[in-house]
Amino acid sequence: MFVRFSNCLSGFALAAFLAVPAQADSVADFYKGKTVTLIAGYSAGGGFDLYSRVIANYLGKHIPGQPRLVVQNMPGAGSLRAASHVYNVSPKDGTVISLTRAPVIAPLLGSQGGAGFDVTKFTWLGSGASDLTVCALLGNPKINTMADMLQHEFTLGGLGPGSDEDMYTKIMRKTLGIKAKLVSGYPGGAEMVLAVERGELDGRCGWAWSSIKISRPEWITGKKIKVLNVLALERSPELPDVPSVMEFVKQERHKQIFRFVLNASTLGRPFVAPPGIPEDRATALRKAFEDTMKDPDYIAEMTAKKLDVGPISWQAIGALLKDFYATPQDVVDETRAIISE
Repeated sequence: MFVRFSNCLSGFALAAFLAVPAQADSVADFYKGKTVTLIAGYSAGGGFDLYSRVIANYLGKHIPGQPRLVVQNMPGAGSLRAASHVYNVSPKDGTVISLTRAPVIAPLLGSQGGAGFDVTKFTWLGSGASDLTVCALLGNPKINTMADMLQHEFTLGGLGPGSDEDMYTKIMRKTLGIKAKLVSGYPGGAEMVLAVERGELDGRCGWAWSSIKISRPEWITGKKIKVLNVLALERSPELPDVPSVMEFVKQERHKQIFRFVLNASTLGRPFVAPPGIPEDRATALRKAFEDTMKDPDYIAEMTAKKLDVGPISWQAIGALLKDFYATPQDVVDETRAIISE
């Protein structure tokens, strides 16, 4: 009996051993000769767009079968449009992925378009880096500090309901009393940069610091841009002299609101695929993303283009989302009321 059982085990072990390459081969066979579309939820020319294009240069060679990757821009409402499209419209076969931060907070806050998906059902691949966002102005010589924002009127830009810029501007108006006029509805960051240059806007709150470094480094070297706060729980080592927005929040309830929205930005620049794609392809895409983050050529290009490298695994994203969705309902409700005004 023992011999027969051992032989049986050997047979199962051999079958399992043979199944692994067979599964890998099936993924490679599927992707060979195909095109994978990477939907960037932002307009061409901005930091998120550039991030997508660098990733696209390397991700394909790490996916079994080495498919061709193409980037498709789908701006709208701070990437809500792209998130909804990927969830509801894109084929669920592993041929579409997306860079979009919208799924994280939109469903909780009931943002326009946010009810069309369940954030926990996306196939999360990982994040390329955490994102340092700031409140910064180029125009309006009357405003040089946070205290000035309470005394003088100024104009900020936004991408639409659900975007960081709209959300942060409204929350700071309500809780801190800044005198900001919000001009919303820009297609993407590149258009807002041009609007700032033309004087249509004074600046943005929810502006990725990496995007400023990439698109307008001369603003930094020439000391033209005024960074008034970092939208983070603490000061950043990269901008040690710039206060965190939390240093100006006095009421405990307001601190809870800021912790809630600031935690959403922890994920930085996450990549997702639609829900329900075959498990072997989901595993392959996650492995390919992980391998891309370690690719020396990818790291070299990111460094040369002054793009941040600091990947977050899909498992870590899952843990972050679990904590994020444990936010007390009354805090969520009050935050929703503020940003929907």
